[in-house]
This record gives sequence, structure tokens and C-alpha cells, in this order.
Amino acid sequence: MATTVALTGATGFVGSHVAAALAESGYQVRALVRRDDAALRARGVDLLMGTLDAVPAPFLADATTVVHVAGAVRAAGPGIFREVNAEATARLAAAAADSGVESFLLMSSLAARLPAISPYAASKAEGEAAALVCGGAMRVTVVRPPAVYGPGDRATLPLLRGLERGLLVHPGHAMGRFSLLHVTDLAQLMLRLLAHSVAKGTIVEPDDGKDGGYSWRELAAIAEARLGRRIRVIGLPRAPLALAAWLAEQYAQRAVRPPILSLGKVAELYHRDWVSDTRAIGIETGWQPRIGFGDGLVATLAWYHEAGWLGGRKLQG
Repeated sequence: MATTVALTGATGFVGSHVAAALAESGYQVRALVRRDDAALRARGVDLLMGTLDAVPAPFLADATTVVHVAGAVRAAGPGIFREVNAEATARLAAAAADSGVESFLLMSSLAARLPAISPYAASKAEGEAAALVCGGAMRVTVVRPPAVYGPGDRATLPLLRGLERGLLVHPGHAMGRFSLLHVTDLAQLMLRLLAHSVAKGTIVEPDDGKDGGYSWRELAAIAEARLGRRIRVIGLPRAPLALAAWLAEQYAQRAVRPPILSLGKVAELYHRDWVSDTRAIGIETGWQPRIGFGDGLVATLAWYHEAGWLGGRKLQG
């Protein structure tokens, strides 16, 4: 019988790729979702309607592993971040341990290593700690990806659209460095961690193999070489963006919905070091990233065009 994996976040960008990789590798995937998803059903994923407000017992029945990808990246306030990223993680980890689940793979964020920088980062760090405490003897592994991009991602769409048009307008410190990871490589890492036992509490920070990460100008140079056009680089000053974030937060409080931009997100964007520490990656998993930014950029732009997100014209070259 196929091993059953209980998956959260399957309808999201990263979660959908993880679900596909699991199903294609022969796992029986049971996804906890808020809405039906025909694409997941077509892949043979078993959908269970529900939320993490109270973990449904059938979600964990006979599962050997929980892969927890669901989380909030935007919220109306720190309390929502904590509720979704920390408290829900604690409930799920406790329920999984009580159900006899053997391992728990938590998709966290590189931001968790700096919890003071933003409410989001604090909630992810709290979620990691909660999974370890509430999971008891269950083997908990934490994955902290850097910026993830690839087919289906709307967050990086404006940046990649700008590169194709010859313009890189970036928020962030001019001297800042950051790691990147294609979503396909991230999904493959999750498979490797499922197949190999690692010590409880292991934290892995993957990247795409670019030692020391990227600068904005290095990113533009790669895009120039792969797209065959000059890329103009424009850095946005922090102060105007912080003002815009403050105004967005004031409006969001009255509208009771997540702001488009927050002061916490601005603090994250202008931090100078978001380079992954990959030392724990090679722990007997055999995982290696295969998609560098040049190849990933071209393939992702082609997907955007095919999907009609960039006008429906297929990228040439």
C-alpha cells in the first residue's frame, strides 16, 4: 500500500507543487483544503474539506507523515499571523503526535531566523518552536526556503515581467544579498526529506546553488544574458515605501483586511542578508538544486505567457 501523507496548503503556490511531486512519486496524498480543486483531484489527491481551527481526525488517519505548508504571508495584524502560523501549527503538531504520525515536515521561512524583524517572522519562528514542543517524540524537520519562484507564482510576477521588459525596479538595500529557489527544486527537497530520516529539530535552508546568493545587479546581469536585452536597475528608497506601508496599514485596519504592504514587510525587504545557510542540506538526502536563476527565469516567463498572465505570447529564446 502507498504511504499516506497528510498535506496542508495544497491549493497554494508552493503546496500545489509539493502535492504534484508527492502524487507523482507514488504517495497517497490527503490534502486538507477549504475549497475543491479539480487539478489536485486529477492528480489523484484525496481532498478533505476543513480547516486547522480544529484538526479533523480523518485528515491524520493512517498517515505516516504530515507536510505542513499552509500559512499566512499577509495579515491584518500580528494576532492573525500568530494564530495561523504558530497556534494552528501547534494544534496540528499535537494532533499528529496523538495520532501516531512518525514525522512532521514544516515549511517555514528564512525570515524565522530574525523573529524581531517583523510580525510575520516572529510568527514563523514561534511556529517552528511550537511544532518541536507540541510534536513530542515525533520527528520534526523544518525547511526555511528563501524567495521561491516558478510557475503559478503571482508574488514574483511583477519582478519577472519587469525583467522581460528591460527594467528591474527593486525594493531592498542596494548592497543586500539574497538566495533564490525554484519551486520545483523545493518540492524535490521535500521528497528527499520524506525518504531520509534526519535528526529531530533539523533546520534546512535550501537555495539554488548560487554560493553567497545574489545582488540585484547580478540578477539583472543574468537576465540580460538570458533574455538578450539591456536591463535597467532602479532601487526604491526605503522612506517612501515605509510611508506607503504605514498608509496601507491604516486603511487595512479600517477595512479589516490584510494590507497590500506592511511596515514589517518593508523591514524584511531592506534587510541586507537573506542568504541561505546550506550546511544542513547535505544530511544524507542526496538533494541538489538543479535550476539556477537563468534557466528558472526563462522557464517561468514561458509558463506565464502560456497561461496568459503576460498576454498569452510565448517567450522566444
